[in-house]
Amino acid sequence: MLNEKLNRKEEDVMNAVYTLVGGKDRVLVSPSEILALLPPKGGYTEESLEGILRALELDGYFELTSSDRKGERMYVIHLHAAGQAYKRAGKQRKRGLYMKIGITVATAVLSFVVGIILKAIFS
Repeated sequence: MLNEKLNRKEEDVMNAVYTLVGGKDRVLVSPSEILALLPPKGGYTEESLEGILRALELDGYFELTSSDRKGERMYVIHLHAAGQAYKRAGKQRKRGLYMKIGITVATAVLSFVVGIILKAIFS
């Protein structure tokens, strides 16, 4: 899935968008609502947020439409299939990582045991 290509800032913004959408297909949000859900250490600004949202739109996560409401910028975010499956893809990626770690540990233990057995046989 596309989720593997996202950098840290894109992950943060996608998590915020997914939270704001709350199971619906589309939502009307302001940049300040999205920024409020982002980690303060990220140094996010409205300009950087705009760029990240456009990048996520190009990646096919959602359709982004900008508008003004009473002088305030607003976004209409309509999730596509990749956006709706975002959390599921993240869980699958973590499960795959845990599986690789488990196989690595099992291989290391097996190598250790085989080494001990061979040492016992040839000593």
